[in-house]
Amino acid sequence: MKISASILAAKLTGLATELPTYKKESIDLIHIDVMDGNFVPQISFGEAFTKEVKSHTDIPLDVHLMVSNPELHVPKYFDLKPYCITFHIETTNFSVRLAEEIKKQGIRVGVSLNPQTPPESISQILPYLDLVLLMTVDPGFYGQSFVKSGFEKIAAVRKLTKPYDIELEVDGGVNESNMEELAKLGVDITVVGSGLYKTGDPNAQGKKLKELAASGRTRS
Repeated sequence: MKISASILAAKLTGLATELPTYKKESIDLIHIDVMDGNFVPQISFGEAFTKEVKSHTDIPLDVHLMVSNPELHVPKYFDLKPYCITFHIETTNFSVRLAEEIKKQGIRVGVSLNPQTPPESISQILPYLDLVLLMTVDPGFYGQSFVKSGFEKIAAVRKLTKPYDIELEVDGGVNESNMEELAKLGVDITVVGSGLYKTGDPNAQGKKLKELAASGRTRS
């Protein structure tokens, strides 16, 4: 399983020093939550901050746009060549065109669903996707617990995406207590915030989480 480090949970003032210490065997991706204060109530990072992050690490970026009208924002991240650009299905009426626009840049396309958004809402766009990101907390509020219906929804989305070559990513409340179960359900990428940074050693914690995931895989 890939670990995507949510730097929203890190000490942002120390990122220039900390990012170069991340080890690829522990942390596969750097998760960038872009919040606009509109689709979600918080305001976080933009393209300038994301560019700064990239300058301090060669670990690929996992750009998550929690913004209204993502078609206006997506092009700002093309030059950074991230691993994936993910937008929310709830935020645009032009999801197919937007997915094709991202793919033309050689960047993987992701679509995200809020906890209350039904899996069927992405059925028509599945052939255009490389990744589905499931929110297992309400987006824009840091430090929430994993929603109770999360496991059921993950199973439903995995069934929906089975005919396609699509990675399944989960974001929200991921930690040691649910890593094995997420692996059993076939989750490919977990976005980890406090569950990665709480010990003060994200490399060691990332390795531990990967070991739990591997254990869950063998039991599935």
